[in-house]
Amino acid sequence: MQLSGYFDIALIITSIALITCVILQNKGVGLGGLTGNDTGGVFTARRGIEKWLFYVTIGLSALFFILTITTVMISK
Repeated sequence: MQLSGYFDIALIITSIALITCVILQNKGVGLGGLTGNDTGGVFTARRGIEKWLFYVTIGLSALFFILTITTVMISK
């Protein structure tokens, strides 16, 4: 397998993990937002697992960006 193949696999794994983290952060969001109902908690403090998940999402997005740039540079 070529080097770019490993980066492609790493991109797939990172993107799945990033999608999972983003979906898990939206646990309090329901369909009420579509109709204009206010859930009231827009600016809440992150504690515990929410804070950890927030930082993991930032790290995964940075890793995804770096892997994407690296894959483009290698494939040229």
